Amino acid sequence: MSDKPLLPTILSVNAGYVDTAGFLALHGLFTAHVTGNFVTIGAALVTGASGIIAKLLALPVFCLVVMGARLLRYRLIAQGRPVVQSLLLLKLVLLVAAACMALYHGPFGQGDSWMSTLTGMTLVSAMAIQNAVHRVHLGSAPPSTLMTGTTTQIMLDLADRLHGVSLEQSSTVNVRLLRMSLAVLAFAIGCALGALLYAFTSMWCFAVPPVLALMAYLRHDDAAVDAPAK
Repeated sequence: MSDKPLLPTILSVNAGYVDTAGFLALHGLFTAHVTGNFVTIGAALVTGASGIIAKLLALPVFCLVVMGARLLRYRLIAQGRPVVQSLLLLKLVLLVAAACMALYHGPFGQGDSWMSTLTGMTLVSAMAIQNAVHRVHLGSAPPSTLMTGTTTQIMLDLADRLHGVSLEQSSTVNVRLLRMSLAVLAFAIGCALGALLYAFTSMWCFAVPPVLALMAYLRHDDAAVDAPAK
């Protein structure tokens, strides 16, 4: 992968933004960190909050889209077409569609409404494609949607530095710390922007993810991604 971390950084900002904006606008639906919906399902069952249907659908939709992206990758390779560029374009189209639905049908008074659920699943699908692209083609970069493991590794590296490591290990740890800290910071910035723009612009906040996706699409360079993971 290129030593310029702009593409993974844009993806991290986008993931944090979409997850936060979706959570606020779609009654607690996690669109990027889909396993978090297990917690909100339990909370909704206790409190009687809406949006249970979307939360139940999020994980199977995510899984099916990841599988679909993998199968599409094989077809694109067979046709000699660019894989990452094509998948990033598909993600962009999905985010544009979600923004249009949110602007036209939102705000969503009920999380279990048909349009609210469709909007949420469209966002989940877009983030599923991002996860698949990142896992296969940006594997050496920290994850863009899940910060728990990244934060854990940062703390482990800081503890190692405090304990003392060899000069060779120190160089490796420093590079990893920088890249992982940048990923967490980018995700946090995305979360903050998503919350802020939702508070001030309501459904217009969903106009931002397509812009970020377009930046990622334009930033893409076949020479700047990892060799595909098996």
